[in-house]
Amino acid sequence: MTRTSARINGSHAVNGFHTDNDTIHRHQDAKAGDPLDLTVLGMNSGTCMDGIDCALVRYRQESPDAALHMELLHYDEIPVPDWIKGPVLKMLRETNTTPSQMSQINVQLGVMFAEAVNSFCDKFGVNKDDIDLIGSHGQTIWLLSMPRAKETRSALCLGEGAVISSATGITTVTDFRMAEQAVGRQGAPLVALIDGLLLHHPTKWRICQNIGGIANLCIIPPDSEGGVDAMVDWDCGPGNMFIDNAMRFFTNGKLEYDRDGEWGAQGNVDESVVDCFLNNNWYVNHAPPKTTGRETFGDNEGQMLVAQCMNKGLSKYDTIATLTRITAKNIVRQYKTFFRDWEKIDEIFMCGGGARNPNIVRYLQDQLPRVKIRALDETGVPSDAKEAISFAQQAMEAVLGRAALVPINSDSLTPNTISGKIAPGQQWRKLMKMCCEFGGGRPLPTVKDMVVDNSYTKWMAMPNVYTTKS
Repeated sequence: MTRTSARINGSHAVNGFHTDNDTIHRHQDAKAGDPLDLTVLGMNSGTCMDGIDCALVRYRQESPDAALHMELLHYDEIPVPDWIKGPVLKMLRETNTTPSQMSQINVQLGVMFAEAVNSFCDKFGVNKDDIDLIGSHGQTIWLLSMPRAKETRSALCLGEGAVISSATGITTVTDFRMAEQAVGRQGAPLVALIDGLLLHHPTKWRICQNIGGIANLCIIPPDSEGGVDAMVDWDCGPGNMFIDNAMRFFTNGKLEYDRDGEWGAQGNVDESVVDCFLNNNWYVNHAPPKTTGRETFGDNEGQMLVAQCMNKGLSKYDTIATLTRITAKNIVRQYKTFFRDWEKIDEIFMCGGGARNPNIVRYLQDQLPRVKIRALDETGVPSDAKEAISFAQQAMEAVLGRAALVPINSDSLTPNTISGKIAPGQQWRKLMKMCCEFGGGRPLPTVKDMVVDNSYTKWMAMPNVYTTKS
């Protein structure tokens, strides 16, 4: 792995918690030199479509050169309604959608996200006028990040931003993946920005390991060896997607996922199925940079694995245990194959739905006994909320026109100062005035230090399977 040296901006307030009793507010008209103060709602619907993550975040920054302060005000997961979930999953399985259907689903997903905003605000008593900005990742339909001959790199994330903005009155930023591809990158993973800011440490090598529908990782060297300026990231391969598909199959859709790893814990792993898949899958064995999604590890591929297990006489529990082991064993394989300094890893911080599966966590601990495996919650940010928070921050960077951190193994290191498509809301001019006047209208330096103000403890606790925190 290539590393670079860099001077880290500001002090190392690693995972500091600063007390702040301010509540959500209406910002006043900004004057040149005023601090930045924005409240942003980040939203994300993952590849499994198991829920809409909503994170309301307040960002403050005294000056462009100061550390960025963030505070998670509220977090929740809104269920994806059946009226849209069924048609989208069917479309993804069959891949024969007409242009008319695609156009309608884009609008329908926009309506879904707008309704999620209303539900979220109603639950927590939030006035929508107090939200400056929405950052909505949307629903990934297709991610062609590694095109073959005669293909064009592209990304299709639906959930029309203009619909969200119109329905809520709030300026909305969407289509982050396409914005990254436009400057020459693959469009995923998109979370190194928050991974690095949360986890960089003066002396420790850290990995942020996310396990959503797809598993992805970000390696953050210690500040003494480049820190956030030397991060690398890539998509590992399957996360929960195969497991979730099998759970829907075996329960006729009654169960969406293996809660607390209960099914997998009752079964026996067939290592021959695991090794056959990992040894022969082209993506798993492809060197980074690499990104993937449903186009490689979708329900059709998952169902082929289920059929293989059933043909060998495996029970439903054995099948879930085997699919779970594919996810866990591949993560370790990615470390040892593509990160030459993997033995330097001090800590792994887990997040995503798979971080709640004890069968995955225990396997990682068994295979990496010298590494402390911790829940991302220890940073003050719930592991389930990280991706939604990431899209909140990327939306903020987009309206500020400020370039974000880029992992050094990206196909291109070209700065991206507009990291999405912007649909103006009712307070657009007021928002733009404040953003343009922050820093006196000068170009803004990339943020390299972030402080978490107040640990968020109002979300469900992680399973008690992690290394005791230091």
